[in-house]
Amino acid sequence: MTNLGTVPIPSPGRGREEGNAALELVVLAPVILFLLGLMIAAGRTSIAQGSVDAAARDAARQASISLTLGAAQAAAQSSAQAALSQDGLDCRPTVHIFTHNFGEQFGASITAIVRCRVPLSDLVVPGLPGSRMLSYSFTSPLDPFRER
Repeated sequence: MTNLGTVPIPSPGRGREEGNAALELVVLAPVILFLLGLMIAAGRTSIAQGSVDAAARDAARQASISLTLGAAQAAAQSSAQAALSQDGLDCRPTVHIFTHNFGEQFGASITAIVRCRVPLSDLVVPGLPGSRMLSYSFTSPLDPFRER
């Protein structure tokens, strides 16, 4: 006895299925591109939010060692701009500071709120907004020895 193996038997309707792969690609390509665009937008927003968080922390720390409110605002603004530029985020941050007992030596704190608009218009995804406003606030205690 010899084993000839299995031999595929050609089906009579096989010729009708030859163009289906191209048709499936045409139907699925926009869906795949849409999902890819959404993933890029989510990643860009997540990375930018981390940068805004770090900029708010830096701004609050720099403001906490300033002697006056004006110097605190200037230090917070320049620190946030430098942190966002270093991370490669091209936005003009809006920095607001709020103080609690600024003139006192102990128990005083300063809060920095950093807002930055991140562009998303270069991603061609239908329904996606042109930009997204990201914001974060951080409170830092004032350095009690900042006057020295």
